[in-house]
Amino acid sequence: MRASFREQLDALRGSLIVMGADATSGMRWATAGLLESDLSAASKALEVAATIRRKSDEVEEAVIELLVRQQPVASDLRLAIASLHVAADFERMGALAEHVAKIMLMRHPVTAVPPEVAQVAQRMAEIAERMAWKVTGVLETGDVALAAQLESDDDGMDDLHRQMFEVLFGDWTHDV
Repeated sequence: MRASFREQLDALRGSLIVMGADATSGMRWATAGLLESDLSAASKALEVAATIRRKSDEVEEAVIELLVRQQPVASDLRLAIASLHVAADFERMGALAEHVAKIMLMRHPVTAVPPEVAQVAQRMAEIAERMAWKVTGVLETGDVALAAQLESDDDGMDDLHRQMFEVLFGDWTHDV
């Protein structure tokens, strides 16, 4: 029975790794769609977001089944619960990529991002993609040092967020 439990945990981790890779790709395609007015990239971002939603539901079902059938304790229980949180985070990343792609599609062929914020938006996308890859790497390897880097990356994202608001609340000459 414990071998089956380990297999279920490994399958769960594998699903999260795939979700992480999808979330990373979705953000990359959404960014390309937004900043380059690339319809194909925006379409791919929408497809990936739908896939991530389905996989999130599958992860949730797998965790519930694991909890009911295997009744894990201590670290295994924490791993199962953490899996739910990670899946939800990846689902939010996919939803954000979907939202960004839809903004691009609503504005096309006009660019949705004015030049004043394009560079900050690009840097935000790069950090978000890097963070998603790091989370995926942590899931694959369990590398604690890699996990610790996420806090620094998050601080960098917070700085860019502040820069974005400075631009938006400065001499903004564009519509909403």
